[in-house]
Amino acid sequence: MDASASTPPTRLRLKQGTAWADAYGRARQVAPEAFDEDRLLNLWGGRWHRSGSPLHSLSPIDGSPIAGPPMMDPDEAREAIRATLDDHKEWRDVPLADRRARVTAAVEAMEEHRDLLALLLVWEIGKPWRLARTDVDRALDGVRWYIDEIEPMTAGRTPLPGPVSNIASWNYPMSVLMHAMLVQMLAGNAAIAKTPTDGGAACLTLAAALARRAGLPISLVSGSGSRLSSALVRAPEIGCLAFVGGRSAGGQVAAALVDTGKRHFLEQEGLNAWGIWDFSQWDLLAAHLRKGFEYGKQRCTAYPRYVVQRQLFDRFLEMYLPVVSSVRFGHPLAVENDSDPLPDLDYGPVITAEKAAELAGKVDEAITKGGVPLYRGDLADGRFLPDQDRAAYVPPVAILNPPPAAALHHAEPFGPVDTIVIVDSEAELLAAMNASNGALVASLACDDEATARRLSGELSAFKVGVNKPRSRGDRAEPFGGRGASWKGAFVGGEHLVHAVTVGADPNERLYGNFPSYSLYPET
Repeated sequence: MDASASTPPTRLRLKQGTAWADAYGRARQVAPEAFDEDRLLNLWGGRWHRSGSPLHSLSPIDGSPIAGPPMMDPDEAREAIRATLDDHKEWRDVPLADRRARVTAAVEAMEEHRDLLALLLVWEIGKPWRLARTDVDRALDGVRWYIDEIEPMTAGRTPLPGPVSNIASWNYPMSVLMHAMLVQMLAGNAAIAKTPTDGGAACLTLAAALARRAGLPISLVSGSGSRLSSALVRAPEIGCLAFVGGRSAGGQVAAALVDTGKRHFLEQEGLNAWGIWDFSQWDLLAAHLRKGFEYGKQRCTAYPRYVVQRQLFDRFLEMYLPVVSSVRFGHPLAVENDSDPLPDLDYGPVITAEKAAELAGKVDEAITKGGVPLYRGDLADGRFLPDQDRAAYVPPVAILNPPPAAALHHAEPFGPVDTIVIVDSEAELLAAMNASNGALVASLACDDEATARRLSGELSAFKVGVNKPRSRGDRAEPFGGRGASWKGAFVGGEHLVHAVTVGADPNERLYGNFPSYSLYPET
């Protein structure tokens, strides 16, 4: 008998000093103006307001209560927009040197409180510790690059006529949302953001407090997207709308913008696919696929679809199954002893218990309608505290050939669920990889680079990797999408700065997807 079989499982505990109460208490000490004992506050007009009704929010980690966003009514949102326009009118005349100094001060303050921002992210959106700190670091490092490079990007350009309104999803509060706002303000605009309803409110509140202390014209408000749309999307005071989210919500935002003529960039989801054709470098691919499970594939550039040449399917499966079975998930703050470092997990929970149930339903639908379950993990494989709520946790799943009638055939799951499609020709490969009418990224695993480059030209993705994944990118790297995955101006490097400034040429054509044209930078 295997001696290890009789060894009782190690009893895990919450690492001392990492409880939600500890994180919230530290945030109140750092920024008492933004955190009341019982709730978060909204920010506009340079002041924090005890407005709105706090949403009853639960941490995805264990279902315990955390501070929810204070949901405002439309009249308050309109007041916030008017105040942000007043900020904008003053800020646009501030010299660039002063703007750089204030943004630098904000970045330095956030760096000082980096670990607190990360701990708030762990509790609010379930990111493992390493990935939460990476989210903060990428935001701050990216803004430092813009601080150094901003002068030539803004040469001959002026701020927008009104502030930038930001509506973003919950998955990257710092490296996407706060990063974008800091660059928008560096370029001479005031910025207002709607706190994501599903998570990130406390982290963003702390970051906004530090930015406001540095003298930046930032506003942070909360509320239902549908109720605040008239203020945050259509208000005449707004100079630009920045949106990151799903296609359904993005479509509604795009429809609301149709007759406004506003500057905008709308990042929407797509089914990012990895095609495998005439390929043999399996160890290389295994390393990429293993890393691809980070944060449970809850990111816009995750790869949930693998399109595999039939002749290679046995070799693919031989490589893939050990990868998917080795994925580590569980409670991000669970340790055996308080002296232990926090666990290095691939992912924690998905964003809500409702999302976990939705994913389970989509998996069941795909199998019931004819898909083949290649792999289904078990919650017993995760790291958890004794008797903790596990409703938001989803073990990794892989489905072969999800049928066209199933949602997983054409839609991004936004969770640790992979779908695999077998094809017999290059035409089938391309059709399967283009199933979602546009994507942000795609990759091809192919030994012959010339073949890969030829095929990549037929893919409806903004960035295509050959034997490597693609991502949003940092610093000067552009980012956008093709097809239905993106509307409006592209971002990244000078493209982001140009999207939120006005050039001297009244007929300037920005890079992006617009109703009358599409113009793509070199990627």
